[in-house]
Amino acid sequence: MAAEARVAQRTVHGPVRRRLSGATLAALVVSAFVAMPIVAIFLIGLSGDGENWQHMLFNVVPRAASRTLLLLALTGALTASIGIVSAWLVASCDFPLRRLLSVALVLPLAIPSYLAAYAFGEFLDFTGPVQGLYRSLFGFTSARDYSFPDVRSLGGAVLVMSAVLYPYVYLACRSMFLMQGRAAADVARTLGAGPFRVFSRVQIPMARPAIMVGLTLVMMETLNDIGAVEYLGVNTLTFSIYDTWLNRGSLAGAAQIASVLLVFVVLLLWIERRARRRQRFASQKTTAVTIDAVRLKLSGWRGWGAALLCALPVIVGFVVPVAVLAGFAARRLGDFTEPRLIKALGHSVAVSSSAALLTVILAFVLAYAARTDRSRLTAGASRLASLGYGIPGTVLGIGVLIPLAGFDNFLDGMLRQSLGISSGLLLSGTGFAIVYAATVRFLTMAEGTIDAGFQKLSPHLDMAARTLGRNGLQTLSQVLLPNMRPAVLTAALLVFIETLKELSATILLRPFNFNTLATLVYEDASRSKVQDASVAAIIIILAGLIPVILVSRSLDRPR
Repeated sequence: MAAEARVAQRTVHGPVRRRLSGATLAALVVSAFVAMPIVAIFLIGLSGDGENWQHMLFNVVPRAASRTLLLLALTGALTASIGIVSAWLVASCDFPLRRLLSVALVLPLAIPSYLAAYAFGEFLDFTGPVQGLYRSLFGFTSARDYSFPDVRSLGGAVLVMSAVLYPYVYLACRSMFLMQGRAAADVARTLGAGPFRVFSRVQIPMARPAIMVGLTLVMMETLNDIGAVEYLGVNTLTFSIYDTWLNRGSLAGAAQIASVLLVFVVLLLWIERRARRRQRFASQKTTAVTIDAVRLKLSGWRGWGAALLCALPVIVGFVVPVAVLAGFAARRLGDFTEPRLIKALGHSVAVSSSAALLTVILAFVLAYAARTDRSRLTAGASRLASLGYGIPGTVLGIGVLIPLAGFDNFLDGMLRQSLGISSGLLLSGTGFAIVYAATVRFLTMAEGTIDAGFQKLSPHLDMAARTLGRNGLQTLSQVLLPNMRPAVLTAALLVFIETLKELSATILLRPFNFNTLATLVYEDASRSKVQDASVAAIIIILAGLIPVILVSRSLDRPR
């Protein structure tokens, strides 16, 4: 009878429709905000003529794609080797300086890849200390007397990228090795397996999902880079977009290359999704005993050898770039008060602050919608909004410029016809374009941080507030927001610093005579004046150390 009554109700009143909540509608708006640049890229790419497509597909894309694939493969292999070995040593073994090195191995994350490229270019140059020492040891007097590997090559790009990006693999693998505990390893040892066999046959397969997640992040950062690959002379798809747009004046051609690059991004994101699903499965099969695990004792030459293996990535990825740039900056202390630098610093702070504020607001909307409405529609909106992090900055630059320029032109034409005045470039010709691109790119980072904060708050808080007479808005403002303040501030800090370091989108979207610290460094380095860029570079590195220190402090607090 009850079933018949429900059928009759549907017959009389029509199908039952679920009413969308305000939070879900807001999440859909945010996802549309993120999707608009992606849609614009494909629209402008399809607007190009067939001959342009043919030229790009046969003359530009194959060479750039092959170099990109080779760079991704070699960088992935080297970062995986460094990250896995160092993570296993600090998580499973005990050797001299282990605690110090376990934290120091994260430090290269503070060095943007383009700054590392500029530093290594000076460090390994003919006039640098390495070749100078080499000549003095073997008695050479000129470059014609000997051969030396050129850092401005594909090999140099692999070295630079791997030196600063391996911490992504290291962090993911270290966490997984700690989650495994010693139970699985001890069982394998009782069955006669040696330490190397335990590592290769037991611990590596169990950590495979974490390795894939770390490698995916490494490859997305490699795709995003433009400053390092241009300086080192590696023609990737990302640089081809920049070159086709600005140097060849073909926006449609740049959008077509960007469409090809998005295929790489979608593939990497698909790999990451699958790896995360497998990671949940693998973590359920491991033990939670991580604090009381007994590490393998390495003494004598083995212990110091392990310490050297862990110290080398820190020296190459952090000590060398900082030493080179700090040495140049120490001889230019007067540049800290130079008007050009102060102006660029002001622009960086203004853009980064605006991006942090806008990103945190949108991320909070997504996280709050996911908390209050667990429907598939809300989950789909959150997933669409998370695509921005995987999109390289050059691609976002094109996608952001098209809709903003269209709006500016529409508004200007309307005002000219109705009022006889010109509005100019209100959005595409100002720093707002950079803020928009940074918001789309770093929204996932902020949303993840805020969502993690929400996960620590019991849903019973919302229920208790509602039973005490608070409506949804009052519950949000009086209960949830005060408790979410640490997570919100952390998210804002991370977005602020990442925007401060962002170069790929900024170099394409900045207005005329508008420099940030990143573009100031880029301009000086492109004119072979790395020494003049050292002061701005040191400021960027010091800012980048803040989130790295936060991560480092959390490494030894698994409790």
